Amino acid sequence: MESAAALGEGHIKGILTHSGRYVRYNVHGNLFEVTAKYVPPIRPIGRGANGIVCAAVNSQTHEEVAIKKIGNAFDNSIDAKRTLREIKLLQHLNHDNVSLVPTWHDFFIF
Repeated sequence: MESAAALGEGHIKGILTHSGRYVRYNVHGNLFEVTAKYVPPIRPIGRGANGIVCAAVNSQTHEEVAIKKIGNAFDNSIDAKRTLREIKLLQHLNHDNVSLVPTWHDFFIF
């Protein structure tokens, strides 16, 4: 996983979508679309083979959270197995700080 410094740590501006309920960010060519409760700035903190991780602040709890996007998680069987293995492991932890949010073809892990 690359460090934030290697990713060019900075703040990325978002674009409101869906009548302001969501904010879309372009992080190194990867589109993050998260609910508006995660207030800017969003900033990249790591990148690996499975996805990219960004930090944001939850406006309701004022806590900093990490958001991992696994793009095209189910494009091939090997990536799908890796993604499902990670999801099962995170679900097994049964921790309040882990939320899994599937989208059409991406997976976000909060």
